[in-house]
Amino acid sequence: MAQKHIRFDWAIKKLLRNKANFEILEGFLTELLMEDIFVQEIIESESNKENPYDKSNRVDILVKNHRGELMLIEIQNENEYDYFHRMNYGQAKLISENLFAGNKYAAIKKVYSINIVYFDLGQGTDYIYVGETVFKGMHDHDELRLSTKQQEIYALEKPSDIFATYYLLRLNNFDDIPENTLDEWIYFLKRSEIQDSFKAKGLKKAKEAMRVDSLNAAEKEDYDNYVKVQRIRLGEIDTAWEGGKDEARKEIMPIVEEERRQKEEERRQKETMKNALKNTILHLQSLGMDLTQIGNITGKTQEEISEILGYNK
Repeated sequence: MAQKHIRFDWAIKKLLRNKANFEILEGFLTELLMEDIFVQEIIESESNKENPYDKSNRVDILVKNHRGELMLIEIQNENEYDYFHRMNYGQAKLISENLFAGNKYAAIKKVYSINIVYFDLGQGTDYIYVGETVFKGMHDHDELRLSTKQQEIYALEKPSDIFATYYLLRLNNFDDIPENTLDEWIYFLKRSEIQDSFKAKGLKKAKEAMRVDSLNAAEKEDYDNYVKVQRIRLGEIDTAWEGGKDEARKEIMPIVEEERRQKEEERRQKETMKNALKNTILHLQSLGMDLTQIGNITGKTQEEISEILGYNK
């Protein structure tokens, strides 16, 4: 029997950033990448901050795995013709943000750009596409591999092990017939339902943690508003606005404005906390403490402290 659960895009905004729910993200990533993935942390980065101009049709989350690799998961609900360009920009920005000043290029970690789209992006018949950087010989048509020495140093085999890998999940193309455990996740992403027979890693936890009736009153209200906005966006808002239907405008604008207000308040709170931490670090420096001592007191790594102080810009 199928059960209706919380939409994955809203869960990424609210629930899956909680360490107690990392098992769900780990399950999804493990099934998609076909290897065991363990989430080390969720990173608050420029790449996954909320857009102040109400991008409620798009959500993303930046994950660091147990190898220090970065996984940017983006969910896009509305058609964007330049989405491929944004995928390219997103991975490039991630690399530049995470290469700290003074580090060697070899310190750059592998980036996975995982894109879940609910519209017809490009032309193709499949529902999962994988993109990698492969160097092919112009004359011999062979694939360039790393040298023996490079393989020894970096424990990698191909340049594609260094460059970003893209996963594109085109949910509209899925026929709703799961044939394996990855398909069970695709089914869930598309329909927000988890069949009792599903065995994919992470879905057992999701089945309990992502029940709508598990939300508290405030979360339930926020979720209902989010779903309502999505339905309006996908169904009638463009037509209604073009036709001058004021009732559609009146219905959606209070919701959108409240979401903007909440996001701005969250941003201000984060900025206040960051400034307070910076002042604390500066005070400890004035007392003659080094970065190791400051890290022991604040619980921050030396890289994080340098970032807060702006040394890495």
